[in-house]
Amino acid sequence: MDALKTQLNKFTNNWYTSGASKPKILLWYFVNLMFFTSRWLPVSAIKVALLRIFGAQVGRGVVIKPAVNIKYPWRLKIGNHVWIGEQVWIDNLENVEIGDHVCISQGAMLLCGNHNYKKSTFDLMVGKIILEEGTWIGAQTVVCPGVVCKSHAILTVGSVATSELKAYTIYQGNPAKAIKERVISN
Repeated sequence: MDALKTQLNKFTNNWYTSGASKPKILLWYFVNLMFFTSRWLPVSAIKVALLRIFGAQVGRGVVIKPAVNIKYPWRLKIGNHVWIGEQVWIDNLENVEIGDHVCISQGAMLLCGNHNYKKSTFDLMVGKIILEEGTWIGAQTVVCPGVVCKSHAILTVGSVATSELKAYTIYQGNPAKAIKERVISN
């Protein structure tokens, strides 16, 4: 038993803090489970109000579809007129900033944490994610820690963003590569 405890302690990251007390984390766990990850509450206004109560900064006209999982709302900033699709997972161990008029499509994952596989202690590594105005994160995509998606960038279906996405550029693949310019017409 002592050997197992020693092994588990080896993988703790004592430097990391979620930014909230244990009771707040526990309360959010149940609120997230009942109102966000479930499919029975399609009303965005209630979800927005709950996020604000737990410390998120949320703009106007935000739509949050059912089955969305948000790790820590106090590490979340959402602009105006943002759409968050079904089964989106915001695993925000670090801050996530979502600009105005952003679309995060179904099943997308914003992952702020990873582990250092080069160390025997498998240290936690975190990085904030920023989605600037007009960004479109496609269905079943992954945005990795530390990524900034510049204004009006697109990450296409099933792609993985491991580095900065340039403004007005469409990205595809794993890892995502620029495939063409995004042209917006009126």
